[in-house]
Amino acid sequence: MAATTRITVTLPTEQVAELKKLTDNVSGYVAEAVARQLRLQLLAEDLRQYQEEHGAFTEEERARAREEIFGPVEAARSADAA
Repeated sequence: MAATTRITVTLPTEQVAELKKLTDNVSGYVAEAVARQLRLQLLAEDLRQYQEEHGAFTEEERARAREEIFGPVEAARSADAA
C-alpha cells in the first residue's frame, strides 16, 4: 500500500454532498481525481515540449491521435446513431 499523508481540504458544501452520493470513500475518490489531473498536466507539458521542438501538430496527426484514443470516427458515429 502506498504511503499516505492526512491533509485538510475545503470544498463547497454542494460538492461534498454530491461526492457522498457517489462514494463512501471520498478520500479514494479525491485521490483518483488528483492522480488523473496530475497525469493530464504532465501529458500537456510533454505535448507542449514536443511541439516546441518539432512544430505544431497537423490536423492529420490530431485526427490519428483521436482515433487511437477514442476509436474510429465511423464506429463512434454508428454508436451515437443507435
